[in-house]
Amino acid sequence: MQTKIDLCSMALLKLGEKPIQSLNDDNPASQLSRTLFNPVVDTLLASHPWRFACKHFDLAKSTDGNFIIPGECLRVLRCGGNIVGNRIISDNDTISITAIIRIDAQQFPAYFSSLVATKLAMEFCIPLTGDQSVFRMLAALYESELQSAKFIDSTASNPDNRINNFSLINARF
Repeated sequence: MQTKIDLCSMALLKLGEKPIQSLNDDNPASQLSRTLFNPVVDTLLASHPWRFACKHFDLAKSTDGNFIIPGECLRVLRCGGNIVGNRIISDNDTISITAIIRIDAQQFPAYFSSLVATKLAMEFCIPLTGDQSVFRMLAALYESELQSAKFIDSTASNPDNRINNFSLINARF
């Protein structure tokens, strides 16, 4: 289990920098880590339907007659209505949604932790080193790790991996 500090330190080590001890220190590496960690991780989580970050919600209408998307949701993958801002408009009384949620760094699987560290190293590279060649090397590494992480995530077992209510399959039986 990796912490925010561990992941930022891994990123810094990929750049040949010293690891940090705290996000609150007054040095460029800690300041970059503190500023960029959450936006970078949120963007990575929202960029793909990661199985480890999916959560199912059953929502009821709010007092204004719409459904409010929970604050922990970064991206709604499936819903029974139209999304407008942070609300879902639907004629139903209840709906179910599947969403990508914000999760703690300690819950990241190893393949995602490595991806986060490499992406952070890319983000830290120019401000800390100014080295374009290192940035390009990290970008290539990131693309490779991204494909690997997506593959690992997509091949994880899913107990509910059946196709439900599909007319062509139902017609066969």
